[in-house]
Formats: sequence, C-alpha cells, structure tokens
Amino acid sequence: MAGFFKKLFKQITNQAEVDWDELEANLIAADLGAKLSTGIVDELYDLGREVTADDVVEVTRKRLSKILPEDAPAPAPRADGKPTVILVVGVNGTGKTTSSAKLGMWLKQRGHSVIMAAADTFRAAAVEQLQRWGDRLALEVVTGKANSDPSAVCFHAHQRAIEAKADFLICDTAGRIHTRHNLMEELGKIRRTIAKQDEDAPHLTFLVVDASTGSNALNQAKEFHKASPLDGLIITKLDGSGKGGIAFTIYDQLGIAPRFIGTGEEPEAFSIFEKERFVSEVL
Repeated sequence: MAGFFKKLFKQITNQAEVDWDELEANLIAADLGAKLSTGIVDELYDLGREVTADDVVEVTRKRLSKILPEDAPAPAPRADGKPTVILVVGVNGTGKTTSSAKLGMWLKQRGHSVIMAAADTFRAAAVEQLQRWGDRLALEVVTGKANSDPSAVCFHAHQRAIEAKADFLICDTAGRIHTRHNLMEELGKIRRTIAKQDEDAPHLTFLVVDASTGSNALNQAKEFHKASPLDGLIITKLDGSGKGGIAFTIYDQLGIAPRFIGTGEEPEAFSIFEKERFVSEVL
C-alpha cells in the first residue's frame, strides 16, 4: 500500500466513526480530484453501515480500476519499415529527458533499433544529458548546434532514422512552460516539420508529468493536449511520495491514459503501465 493511502488506512482504522468531510478532503489531497473523491465518498456512504478502512480501500480500488482503460499495447515497429516517431513533451523538471532515454533503452531491450533526437536545444544541459545517456545506453543521439531550431534537429534525426531503417525515433523536445503560447507554437512547428518526410508522423506523443505536482500536472496536460494531441502519459517520481492519483484525474477529465511509469533515477526504474498493478500500488 502506497505511503499516502497507508496513512489514510491507519487514520480511519483508529477512528470511532468516519469523518466524511475529512475523508473526502484526504482523497482530494491524493490528487484524485473533487469529482472522483465525491463519488467514492457517496458510494461508501450508500453502504448504509459502519465503514471500515478495508471498505475505503476496496471501494476506491474498484472505482479507480473502472476509470482507466485496459492496458494499451506497447509501441511496435511499423509494417512498412519506416520509423515510428515518438515525441516526448513536458515542462522542465519533470524528468522529460531522462524519461526519453529510459524509453529508448526499454525499446532497445526488446530488440528494437532506436535513434534519439536532442531537440531541447535551448537548454544546453538537456542536450548534454541526453548525449550522456546515449553513451551509457549505447543509443545513437542526433544533435544540433546550441540554440538551433528544434524542428530542424527533429527533421535531421528523422532523416537519419529513415536512412538507418531504425524502428523508432524518439524526439526529446524543449521543456516548454505550458503557459507560454510561443513555445506551444514551436511544438506545432516540430509536428509539421516531421510530417514532411512522413505524413503520418509523429505517431505517438507522450507527456511527461511529475506525480508529485498534483493539479499542476492536470493543467499541463490540458495545455499540451491543445497544442499537440497527446497519446499518453509518462508518469515520473513515483518512488517516494506514494502519490499517483493525478493519473486517474487526467484520464477522467481528458481521456489521456498512462503508458509508462518512472520510479527512480536508474534506467531500469522504468516500466510499461499496467493498470491493476498500478491501482494496487497506489492503494
């Protein structure tokens, strides 16, 4: 049982009777959102009897399992031999560049060839970070000059991936602040530029969100989804906080499901999203 819900479980166990307002506030504090939290409390109240901590966990677990869709298939190489292009987007500090590299390694471990594009060109540290990951994981990284056009880096990396007949191209895009319109416009330019060599590209766009940021992650998802339709989430920093409730809120409100999760700094601390496992670990 995750840290937050373990604490909640003990709190309810030690109470003579449930404080419904406090329970709802605690569920909201777990990033489940007001709508979902109210629904859980209503269902518990409708049991019409004294509610135990086990009841809270069981009802919450069932409700959360119903919200998320069945697990999506893993990204797969295309039948026509062209690279599957994956854009990785998100604000700085969420673990975006690290997640891009981990995703590359995850695909490589499954026998796929992968090329990375260091398109976060306005942050030199991001390019260097991805290059270090590339050296460490034996992944080819395409870079441009400092402050060069991110869409140009993606274009050249796409060319390279096509020439090399790579299965996947992963583009680590600039860490955009979701409230800055011009940076969102730049993301649209990257999409248009990649489509010049393959009208169906990019094929997947993943938003990296930090599980510990709560409602801010929901706001980021809303803004990025407007600028570049999202195909899924990579949820990071699930290693210590015991949170992760924001995943349910984002799917409930926007229909964007988790696809991968990161639980630590090491490259192995990264896995494909499995609904039942995730729900049991959150609760």
